[in-house]
Formats: sequence, C-alpha cells, structure tokens
Amino acid sequence: MPQTIERPRVDGPGTGHGGEWRVIVRNDNHNTFDHVAVCLARIIPGMSVQQGYAYADRIHNTGQAIVWTGHKEPAELYWEQLNVQGLTMAPLERA
Repeated sequence: MPQTIERPRVDGPGTGHGGEWRVIVRNDNHNTFDHVAVCLARIIPGMSVQQGYAYADRIHNTGQAIVWTGHKEPAELYWEQLNVQGLTMAPLERA
C-alpha cells in the first residue's frame, strides 16, 4: 500500500483568502481632500467624514495611508470601489 506523507504547513494563520489584507490609498495631484474624505466615509464601513478628512491629511502628508484592514474578500470590494471613484490605490497587500 502506498504511504500518505503529510507535508508540514509552511503558511501560518492569516494566509490565503482569510487573514488580514490592507487597503492603501496613495497621494496624487488630482483628487481633492473633500473627494477623498467623502469617498472613504461612503465606502469604508464605520468611517465618518471627519475620519475621512484625517485620512486624507495623512495621505497628503505621508504619501499614503492604510484605510482598512481585514479579510481579503471585503478588502477587494473596498479597493475596487475606491478605485472606481478615482482614488489612487496601492496594490492590495497582506498585513
């Protein structure tokens, strides 16, 4: 009978579709603070317009900001929705 060999898991928890994924918005020269803040508040769950302005300020001053972290499927959705609104997005990445 052939022997079944179990390989050790090389990926830790938080890999694959689950785990933590980062949605990152980058600074650009064509989006206004108002547009960024309103888009973030409308798309990212639980974010207020005031928090959106704080993120817009961080994006402007540091070049980018992580605006949401969580599972891959909603991260992809938020990334796509922000991208459609014209925000400059970094590639989706694992946390």
